[in-house]
Amino acid sequence: MKKLDDASWHLDNEEFRDGLPEENAATHIGFFVAWAINKGLWGASPGTDWTAAVQRVRERTITGRTFLLEECDGKLFPEMFTDEGCAFANKYYDRIYTKDYYDTLVVGLASGYMVADSWENYERIAEVIEQRYAFAKARPWWKFW
Repeated sequence: MKKLDDASWHLDNEEFRDGLPEENAATHIGFFVAWAINKGLWGASPGTDWTAAVQRVRERTITGRTFLLEECDGKLFPEMFTDEGCAFANKYYDRIYTKDYYDTLVVGLASGYMVADSWENYERIAEVIEQRYAFAKARPWWKFW
């Protein structure tokens, strides 16, 4: 399985500053996971039962980052999404999401890993992801029937 992302990959990034908590390496991934959960695009991987944890994200008693770290070992695979979610994640996550994340949440910060894991920040990036998702779902102009 090809990983979309892994929090551990970011710990060696030169932007990951000394003194930052290691869980900050998962914040950007967690926002995307929370969006997928709230959109109904998070699936069920074989051998997993995420029902209770997914509900906790929806109720906002845990963040997407906490879900990712506790339930997914900080790793994000395409197979974790529904078919529709997987198709979108494969197109968007690697190519565009990081730029959207930086443009939306990192402006004025010394590092992308300094973004607070808050529901307020989630709302800001979720709005951008939602726009990208709507655009990706839109039918081509020639399919007007």
